[in-house]
Amino acid sequence: MEYKKIIELTTVVTGGTPSTEKREYWDNGSIPWLQSGCCQNCEVNSAGKYITQEGYDNSSTRMMPADTVMIALTGATAGKVGYLNFAACGNQSITGILPCGALNQRYLFYYLISQRHKILADCVGGAQAHISQGYVKNIKVPVLSLVEQEQVVEVLTQLNNIISMRRKEIGLLDTLVKSRFAEMFGDVKYGTERWGGKPFKDITINLDSKRKPVKDADRKKMQGIYPYYGATGIVDYVNDYRQDGDFLLISEDGKALELRSKPIAFLASGKIWVNNHAHVQQCTDECNMIYLMYHINFMDISIWVTGIDQKKLNRANLDIIPIALPPIELQNQFADFVVSVDKSKSKIQKSLEETQLLFDSLMQKYFG
Repeated sequence: MEYKKIIELTTVVTGGTPSTEKREYWDNGSIPWLQSGCCQNCEVNSAGKYITQEGYDNSSTRMMPADTVMIALTGATAGKVGYLNFAACGNQSITGILPCGALNQRYLFYYLISQRHKILADCVGGAQAHISQGYVKNIKVPVLSLVEQEQVVEVLTQLNNIISMRRKEIGLLDTLVKSRFAEMFGDVKYGTERWGGKPFKDITINLDSKRKPVKDADRKKMQGIYPYYGATGIVDYVNDYRQDGDFLLISEDGKALELRSKPIAFLASGKIWVNNHAHVQQCTDECNMIYLMYHINFMDISIWVTGIDQKKLNRANLDIIPIALPPIELQNQFADFVVSVDKSKSKIQKSLEETQLLFDSLMQKYFG
């Protein structure tokens, strides 16, 4: 298979930023201007900001036509790509690989997605890792015939469309649950005319007192039986045990909190362990744990969060968060609805994971 550098195949451009001190470069702008955050290995269909012609003329940014493949140069998105579906320019953290006759742009898009691990390994810099336009120019691409490129694109695009559809279906089910909550309970605020309420501490049982952190040095020897959570492992509702982030499996003699039943809606049922970055509660009989989870998720709890660089919800502030308490029968009805929706989500999630696995295996087959 023949490999060629991108610069041997097409033109590469990098953007720039008009001076933010000159409002005439930004006010009432009509030229789409992108930042590197738009590159999330996805289609790019809109711009969040616009600049004026004067701003464009007085900066180093350059227009990129539709079908440009963009790659982010710095920060958390370094090495991620975006497929541009309209003409736009970007900042200095975006390099655009312009369309050419030798490459199917979607073929290039998928190829660069497959190479992100290598690109990240090649990043330079400490706190702000980055690659350069020169690096992008020298990326070698396997150049198949256009017919072969189109065949690869057709297969991967079909799978990618299925993945996107499944994710959209899951999002719609999440919206359905949110709508049902609003329909049943309205604006759940403490002391509303519709529902009475109590502080969080009065409707939960605090289990934090037995909790201890798990040291990094102890993690390997504790791998084995039960799920272990840190704060980043807690998501809206955990149905399955996974081992990612700081959600580990640890042994029977782990030195963290042990829970033998469903503790709160944030965590899965069964025995689990948590570290000292997670608050752990059980609900009293007057509050359903699933209702409580959605209640808190739909609230704005920012007024109870402290810290600037590192946000934190401490024990004292958690205890005073007001929780509206509709009749337990209504809470249970909502919980039953959530369980039913979760069953549908689980089927879609399984299909999503199977399709993603096939997509990843074909990417490996095509691009190595």
